[in-house]
Amino acid sequence: MPITSPDPNQKTILHICGRNTLRPLRDQILRLSGFSVDSTMSVDEGLSLYWAKLYDLVLIDVEGENKIPDAEKMCSEIKTTDHTQLVAFVCNWRVAIMTDCPDEILRTEFDPQRFVSGVKGILHSS
Repeated sequence: MPITSPDPNQKTILHICGRNTLRPLRDQILRLSGFSVDSTMSVDEGLSLYWAKLYDLVLIDVEGENKIPDAEKMCSEIKTTDHTQLVAFVCNWRVAIMTDCPDEILRTEFDPQRFVSGVKGILHSS
């Protein structure tokens, strides 16, 4: 079987999500929608992955007000290194009004179509 090279037009996403059941589901939905996805449950590991590879989008799930400081720290470290890197938080409306770090906020209850549509919208607006 021949080895195929990755599609140069395929968008790459780094997905950080601390929810054990939701992360693999979102990853699969993004992959089925044509994205290349690397993911982790840890902000520290997410930063390690970020330093090792270029991404079109860093998508950070902020699952509650207590997770805002970690998400903002990661966002700040990324933006300090590369102010052009696109960063988006996935969160509810209450968390969304408490932070201004990311470029975009993807507010969604878990609706796969809305999730993918939001990710595509963020990538196309950049």
